[in-house]
Amino acid sequence: MRNILIAGAISLLLSMVGTPLAIRLFARRGYGQNIREEGPSGHYDKKGTPTMGGTVIVIAALIGYFLAHGVTVFSAVSDPPTASGLLVLFLMTGLGAVGFLDDFIKIYKQRSLGLRSGAKAAGQLVVGAVFAVLVLRFPNAYAVTPADTRVSFLRDIGPSIGLIGFVVWVLFFIVGFSNAVNLTDGLDGLASGATCLVLAAYVLIGNWQLRNSCTTVGFGPNCYWVRDPLDLAVVAAAVLGACLGFLWWNAPPAKIFMGDTGSLALGGVIAGLAFTTRTQLLLVILGGLFALITMSVIIQVGFFKMTRKRVFRMAPLQHHFELSGWAETTIVVRFWLIAALCVAAGLGLFYLEWMPKQ
Repeated sequence: MRNILIAGAISLLLSMVGTPLAIRLFARRGYGQNIREEGPSGHYDKKGTPTMGGTVIVIAALIGYFLAHGVTVFSAVSDPPTASGLLVLFLMTGLGAVGFLDDFIKIYKQRSLGLRSGAKAAGQLVVGAVFAVLVLRFPNAYAVTPADTRVSFLRDIGPSIGLIGFVVWVLFFIVGFSNAVNLTDGLDGLASGATCLVLAAYVLIGNWQLRNSCTTVGFGPNCYWVRDPLDLAVVAAAVLGACLGFLWWNAPPAKIFMGDTGSLALGGVIAGLAFTTRTQLLLVILGGLFALITMSVIIQVGFFKMTRKRVFRMAPLQHHFELSGWAETTIVVRFWLIAALCVAAGLGLFYLEWMPKQ
């Protein structure tokens, strides 16, 4: 529990202090946001706002996590980093690097498009494939690995889908959620605020799984076979603290944008937490806002291809409400409320399933 608090506090402090430094540095170097011509006209005022702020989130989270473990090195109880925690952080950092390259190309070439879609997808797939292979290794003393080749909801369910099926499933999930957070990152503070809520849920889930771990409370019907629940809560807390510190400067009107560096990294870390806590399908509920916004794009594109007509004034969904006359802050706060309701519903299901059956 102490590591959770230390990691969150250090990451929060570093992000709060580091983000304004990044704002000045990026502004001095001309690392400003380019705006799509086909986007809402109100976004033109944001042109030139420093971007790539996701680098602060990633760096602050990594430092917070490792410093939290460093504190325990000198304590009576050794608590080194775990395989599960390091793999989730690898996924976050790897996808953040893909996003950083995308952001840098946008800035260097002064255009709203960075990496070509194929190159960007290839980067996500490579990082995701490495994660998928490694997450099935590193068994602990109980032969529990960070993830299992079964699909999970509130815990692992059903038969194994095999190594190839698992890798495909992991790639689908990682690419899907990293792009979903990227699509949500269209208004000041929207993606960062919604991600904070999901990360807070995973702090609670990891802590609950620790308290009801099969390796500590016995092999009861409701215990959890999760390799490193405490360290996964530490990872979630570290990223949560970094994200909250960034949100202070990213809230409307934003002084800095996270860019693809941040959105891909955050999408990756929540996907990684879903696999390592064995709550893959639950993430669809916890991250319901991301799923809703992604579905709006799929519906818009699919319906337009079939009928040459649009369902929404513009996709993703938040831009539809912008063009309907809603103020940006109104959309952001109301979407945060939707995200909070999704998180509440997901946590409710998680705890309800655990409760002993009468």
